[in-house]
Amino acid sequence: MPATLPDGDPVPADGALPRGATEGLGTRPFAFYVHVPFCVTRCGYCDFNTYTATELGPGASRDSYADTAIAEVRMARRVLGDADLPVETVFVGGGTPTLLPPDDLGRILAAVDAEFGLAPGAEVTTEANPESVDQAYLEGLREAGFTRVSYGMQSAREHVLKVLDRTHTPGRVPLVVDWTRKAGFEHVNLDLIYGTPGESDEDWRLSLEAALSTGPDHVSAYALIVEEGTRLAARVRRGELATPDDDAMADRYLMADEMLSAHGLRWYEISNWATGPGAACRHNLLYWTGADWWGVGPGAHSHVGGTRWWNVKHPAAYAARLAEGVTPAHAREVLDDADRRIERIMLELRLADGCPAALLDDAAVARAIGDGLIEAGPYRERGRAVLTTRGRLLADAVVRDLT
Repeated sequence: MPATLPDGDPVPADGALPRGATEGLGTRPFAFYVHVPFCVTRCGYCDFNTYTATELGPGASRDSYADTAIAEVRMARRVLGDADLPVETVFVGGGTPTLLPPDDLGRILAAVDAEFGLAPGAEVTTEANPESVDQAYLEGLREAGFTRVSYGMQSAREHVLKVLDRTHTPGRVPLVVDWTRKAGFEHVNLDLIYGTPGESDEDWRLSLEAALSTGPDHVSAYALIVEEGTRLAARVRRGELATPDDDAMADRYLMADEMLSAHGLRWYEISNWATGPGAACRHNLLYWTGADWWGVGPGAHSHVGGTRWWNVKHPAAYAARLAEGVTPAHAREVLDDADRRIERIMLELRLADGCPAALLDDAAVARAIGDGLIEAGPYRERGRAVLTTRGRLLADAVVRDLT
């Protein structure tokens, strides 16, 4: 979740949506994202909308946050009316959601259930830093109804974690994954980052091996992006750290794909691997396939029926608006048909199932097939444009060419 907010159209004080957005409401999958904007320290590479205790200022606190988030859940019910909207997935992200007590996270989840109802077998995920949980905490999460935990492992090498300003030790990850399994969680994801300045191929290989040794059913691996305004960007600009190398990034991605595949995790989205369809992150799949979701929290983004909006950024402003009974939305945009087509191509082309051929120009696809970027078989046999391995490495360029 970027720390800056885009411009957009104003939102009515009651948060009412355009009429077109609510047409078909309930015919598409529906989800909740809950943003918890608190962190103990700020990681040098992070550009998300997060706040340490010293940055938070008056008007907002961890202690009152669950009640504020619940107020927005109730507002969502008022805005969306009486439509039957069983919630298929809930994802709590941050920040560090597990800085809140498990009872607080459970109360937010209970409010979603009370207002909308959780669909049978709903996926309920929280992100967590390895140092922010223990066995008792995880048992509390499981009792509250969470089904999945996603840990920010990032690396198994101490010098790499230091560059990223991560505070956990490499040995913490196997411990918390073991606790998570003992608490009754079937689904565990580990997030990894490759391309950190000072990371070698061997460092990356050892990080992959360490992640795989814990037996996760899902791994996400992301190339480091040096975001403007971060401490990492300042260090790169001053020459303290090297700029990540594109060729090294490509090599690391290929290493990840090879090692993860060899251990039974298959890619289903460019940066995500799972042991099977049941282990894929259903919440993210809803994002990538155009579902509806409501984003709770400061800076959170929502999407319903082609209307997208985003909340005010600071937790104090967010809390003040909800205390007044006013929508926390900062601005919104209504996507036209051309926007929605481009977005579908951009998102669905990242998936192993690919993008429908009907959205694409045949001549452009033919060029991409000739360049070894799109698989010929799925396009001809199933009418789906699926990226080759080389296409995954050049996905952004492929999307630009196809749109």
